[in-house]
Amino acid sequence: MARTARALTIASSDSGGGAGIQADLRAFAAAGCHGASVIVALTAQNTREVTAIHAVPTDFITAQVDAVFDDIGADAVKTGMLLSAEIIEAVAASLAGRDVPLVVDPVMIASSGARLLHDGALEVMVGALFPLATVVTPNLPEAELIAGFRGTRRALAERLCEMGAAATIVTGGHGRDPVDHLFDGRDHVEIPVPRHAIAATHGAGCTHSAALAALLAQGWPLREAAQGAAEVASAAVARGLADIGAGDGPVDALDIRSRRLVPPAPLSVGRIA
Repeated sequence: MARTARALTIASSDSGGGAGIQADLRAFAAAGCHGASVIVALTAQNTREVTAIHAVPTDFITAQVDAVFDDIGADAVKTGMLLSAEIIEAVAASLAGRDVPLVVDPVMIASSGARLLHDGALEVMVGALFPLATVVTPNLPEAELIAGFRGTRRALAERLCEMGAAATIVTGGHGRDPVDHLFDGRDHVEIPVPRHAIAATHGAGCTHSAALAALLAQGWPLREAAQGAAEVASAAVARGLADIGAGDGPVDALDIRSRRLVPPAPLSVGRIA
């Protein structure tokens, strides 16, 4: 029997089920991996807004990471919303020395506009997590905030690699051109991404970075994994669940509409002896 690939997400919970840990686990499954999770914060969130955030103590974050690696292991790891400098430092310390691919998704702002990263945390992320990362996956606004200037995806990807990332994918969901731009420190690769006219994109970035981690966990080279992740995320957006909530509905990585069960035929009723 073939060995089951394992991927670990270290991120926050979305009570509405659209993004965060919930989206990551669906994307892991869609891309063929068993998913494990380390929750660093809980959000009270729906499709319209984030109303509250509760941080998990850093010692419990470390305990979760250790529990996964001590038994299940991970063939790749991704990070998502990490909230604070203290949490980022704890995550970086818990991953240091572990020889697995790491996808860093620098989540800073929710699709509803809520801030998801405290002041001072970005600098810690760049200094502590970027050097550990196999690839960093900001969207265009995040890349501009990290780099400190507005520019092309090409220029931004180069700048983030100069800041310590081994490779960068500036994703194509924002801006005029729907293109994921990969720079691996040497070569530039542009990956066209179909744009879909649908009001359901919540969790698209999480889905992309989780699918990328899942494919790296299965041994895919970075370029091929980037292409595969773009396809998984694009398909999830195309199937987006616009009827869920009053705001930006969640993407659908698992094509859940096709999985609805049909009720079985009623059992015949007879006299029991």
